[in-house]
Amino acid sequence: MHTVKRTILVTGASSGIGLAVVQNLLQQGHTVIGVARRIILLNEYVENYIPVSMDLSQLHNLPEKIRELQKAYPNLDAVVFCAGIGQFGSIEEFSYAQIESVMTVNFTSQVYLTKALLPDLKRKPYSDLIYIGSEAALKGSRKGAVYCASKFALRGFTQALREDCGKSNVRVSLINPGMVKTPFFDQLYFEPGDHETNSIAPEDVAEAVAYVLSSPAQIVIDEINLSPLNKVVKFKKT
Repeated sequence: MHTVKRTILVTGASSGIGLAVVQNLLQQGHTVIGVARRIILLNEYVENYIPVSMDLSQLHNLPEKIRELQKAYPNLDAVVFCAGIGQFGSIEEFSYAQIESVMTVNFTSQVYLTKALLPDLKRKPYSDLIYIGSEAALKGSRKGAVYCASKFALRGFTQALREDCGKSNVRVSLINPGMVKTPFFDQLYFEPGDHETNSIAPEDVAEAVAYVLSSPAQIVIDEINLSPLNKVVKFKKT
């Protein structure tokens, strides 16, 4: 088990899975750089928490932003990619801008961050890249063409990246949750059912992240799939 305290970058840190991951890691004594469009200040663990405002949809800004972070925090040795957006509907219901937005935030921005961070991470004694995927990366679903495409792309990327990093100390892992009870569903027309067995808690995903980070350095946990015990979808009244 890794007992050393890490410096970990977490995207999507302002809510949902990302916020749960931040809180879990801070409780373990790690230093956490929390990236989100809007800054969230935590009441506790302030000394270990560095909030950073960054809009992942603005791809042209990302390389310079990452260079600044690496210069300021040279001990950075792990990244948890939690940022993501959900948009569902048949393909003809999407505007071109909406298609671009989903693919940019859920896939392309994560590739940009990985490219910028990887050279430094390869020079560390050990480092981790952990991506939060989705059950939508495993099977296409009705009205999920664009969202599933973004998550399938991320899964393919992590599988290839794992091969590319095979001779380095960089471990690449993917966690695919089913429906998680978070604000992700606030703007959608559906949500998990009301019973506790119909959804996963964001803290459950955070525990999976902690498990990957604390696993022995010689082990790579390729992929974890997390599903609610009973999959029930509730459609909101319009």
